[in-house]
Amino acid sequence: MKKSILIFTILISSSFVMNAQAIRKNFLEMTDSEKTDLVDAFYQLRDMDNDGITTLSDPNPDDDDIINNIGDYHAEYFNKDAIGDGTDLDIHFNLPGEAIRDIFLAWHRELTFEVEQLMQDINPNIGMPYWNSVQDDGYDNSAIVTIINNTLFTSDFLGPFNADWGLNRNTGNNTNYLPTNTEITNLFNQTGYLNFSNQFERGKGHTGAHVWVGGVMQSHASPKDPVFYLHHTYVDKLWNDWEIANQSSSFIRTDMLRYDGTYTFHGVTLPSVNPNSIIDSKVYGTFYAENQLAELEGYTVSNTYNSTETFYYQFKIQSGNDFTVPNTKICAFESINEIVLTPGFTAETGSTFTAKIDVSPSARTSHIAESRKGVRNPFNYKIPIVWDAYENISDTAQSNDMHIKVFPNPFFDKINFNLSKEVENCKVEIYNMIGVIVRAKIYEDVQNIELNNLSKLPNGTYLIKISDNKTNEVIAIEKFLKQ
Repeated sequence: MKKSILIFTILISSSFVMNAQAIRKNFLEMTDSEKTDLVDAFYQLRDMDNDGITTLSDPNPDDDDIINNIGDYHAEYFNKDAIGDGTDLDIHFNLPGEAIRDIFLAWHRELTFEVEQLMQDINPNIGMPYWNSVQDDGYDNSAIVTIINNTLFTSDFLGPFNADWGLNRNTGNNTNYLPTNTEITNLFNQTGYLNFSNQFERGKGHTGAHVWVGGVMQSHASPKDPVFYLHHTYVDKLWNDWEIANQSSSFIRTDMLRYDGTYTFHGVTLPSVNPNSIIDSKVYGTFYAENQLAELEGYTVSNTYNSTETFYYQFKIQSGNDFTVPNTKICAFESINEIVLTPGFTAETGSTFTAKIDVSPSARTSHIAESRKGVRNPFNYKIPIVWDAYENISDTAQSNDMHIKVFPNPFFDKINFNLSKEVENCKVEIYNMIGVIVRAKIYEDVQNIELNNLSKLPNGTYLIKISDNKTNEVIAIEKFLKQ
């Protein structure tokens, strides 16, 4: 089967180890395989030494359970100085007049990166996704409960953790507590950093998701719920957006508890981190995608954390404006859809840079077996969505002498699919890049299919699957582009 792959390479390296930095995206853009990878990684982090002993029976659960360790640490230092003399360090709060203790945003940025890196040790393709909890003004809480439970807390994603880990979630019981667009706008109108940080930490932008989910998420041990990390990745994104607009974040402190160079977990001493050194999230090679666009700018590849910095996003990657791959450094962009290099992108002589288009999600899950090793995993996982099965199905369909001619490809408003032979009774389904069906129709005695009025579909890669309407056997499958 032919694959359309666009590759730019400068000084090809003799050994090319695929590792990742991160393009962090909305969890709604994740494929089934990506959700499975993330869920597996969370379970693996409960048992990092792969001895199969869960926290219920392990006499020393914190020695290999980073999720439990972080939850307990967060609880102990949440607001320790509330009963102290004003000199103790803690994570929350940056109380008025006590700005010297303001490490809330930086501490959680470092924590999210710590967990993301541990996940990448398990599966280098993982990037921590974010949960955008912001709702329209005057939202219907009961409707939002249904929507979020049917997307975020589904049985194949974060839902089962509630029972497995005893999280006691009570989603939506705290009516209308999620932040609204107006509340976020008001937050972004804060021009002074300390005012911004204080309002952010205490307001619904941060507290709303904690209270709305309930249970452990509403406690000082909130990092024990996996949704904590998706929420705080979004908190980090909002800080990143505010900093881009205002360029005024700063910390009086130059150290942070846990990240002071003395704390050791599982035989590894965590690094010393000055909060002022991580004001820009790109210092760790993390970028935030939004609305099917990841803009990679103002960054120099260092290979500090990964021998190859690989940035994957199934939608559009656009890079320029001082994105540099220096001499001897290795970097790769991967996308299903589109990669655009604009002025300001530089791959220096002696560097290795590769850009690959049409990289299917299944090609990025080679470490999945390793990530499940030794994990107490209660899930019966679904068969991967049609995107992940595309290559095998396509090969089978072609071996049955069934082909699809697609024209025009790319298309704008109208597209034709011509089958190599007539089909008696078939079901036609069009999938977008995250596996959602955007068109479906039953046909009788058909060989040519024409679809019209498609101009409002977002640009990108789509897939047509034609199945026998009686047996559901796949007859043919093919990719095509919308422009």
